[in-house]
Amino acid sequence: MSKIIYLVEDEISLNLLLEKYLQREGYEVTTFSDGNSAIARIHDMPDLWILDIMLPDIDGYQIIKAIKNNNKNTPVIFMSARNEELDRVVGLELGSDDYLSKPFLPRELIIRTNKLLERISGIAKEITTQPINDLNLGGYCISKKQRTVFLGKDEVILTNKEFELLYYFIENKNNLVSREQILDTVWGDDYFGSDRVVDDTIRRIRKKVDKFTIETIYGYGYKLVYKS
Repeated sequence: MSKIIYLVEDEISLNLLLEKYLQREGYEVTTFSDGNSAIARIHDMPDLWILDIMLPDIDGYQIIKAIKNNNKNTPVIFMSARNEELDRVVGLELGSDDYLSKPFLPRELIIRTNKLLERISGIAKEITTQPINDLNLGGYCISKKQRTVFLGKDEVILTNKEFELLYYFIENKNNLVSREQILDTVWGDDYFGSDRVVDDTIRRIRKKVDKFTIETIYGYGYKLVYKS
């Protein structure tokens, strides 16, 4: 069954071009040229949203907030021609899974889309074939199957990447891991962006899961320190 992608882009020529490329790749694509029409379809639950940040009515930030409020695990790719550094950081804060700075080649979007959906499908398949393996660590109840973290009765809301990175640290607790190892494992060896995405994501994890200690080992990487 074809994966369903919702594409939000107000530049009509680019909208049509990206739609054709995605359809040639075998995806079922629905396009929007403004934010309000996209917001109205939030509950459709496509497999992926591809969002332009600059839209004529509302911006992509508002759309991703609505997407994540509906289902925090829905993957999102941001596109923007504005301040790349600011948009990248804000997009990550809101839960985006990838970022493309305009102008870009349509083929780059296809590569990133394929890899992101393959990785998510692989994770889902792994979850369905593994037994339930909830962890109780440092006061937190962590479920790999449900991709949730609870502190008592309160859920700690994490994005896809935050959860994957946290779980990677847990699997390697008390061991040093480099930025390169983190990027290869959590973002995939096809990731094109800056390794600062690791620092940004760890900073957010430290705020949200503050009972864990993630040490920075300057010149190398990070280590989750845990004493049972």
